[in-house]
Amino acid sequence: QVKVDESGGGSVQPGGSLSLSCAVSGQTFSIGGMGWFRQVLGKERELVAVISTGGTTEYSDSVKGRFTISRDNANNRVHLQMNSLKPEDTAVYYCVASRFTIPLTPGRYEFWGQGTQVTVSS
Repeated sequence: QVKVDESGGGSVQPGGSLSLSCAVSGQTFSIGGMGWFRQVLGKERELVAVISTGGTTEYSDSVKGRFTISRDNANNRVHLQMNSLKPEDTAVYYCVASRFTIPLTPGRYEFWGQGTQVTVSS
């Protein structure tokens, strides 16, 4: 059993910053890729950023240069720093974990958090 718990999020004005944190607990010995997806109501979930145990990262083109993902393997935590936020970043953000190395599609992530709302609005 693996549990994924997110924290952070909230509301911010355009150009502002927010951070998200996630802790994975339980049978974590098999966890490989971790990261974040997001979803807007009525749309499919999309990759934001993911990271492997070795530190290899993948970002959506829409967040490159603005978001930074980092990982603490010893404590099974992943962090997403979001800067220069835009209204189009508004979504529910989900922390994910997988037994695969660094999958890029949501279907390859077996473990999901409950989601946290990020709202960017003036």
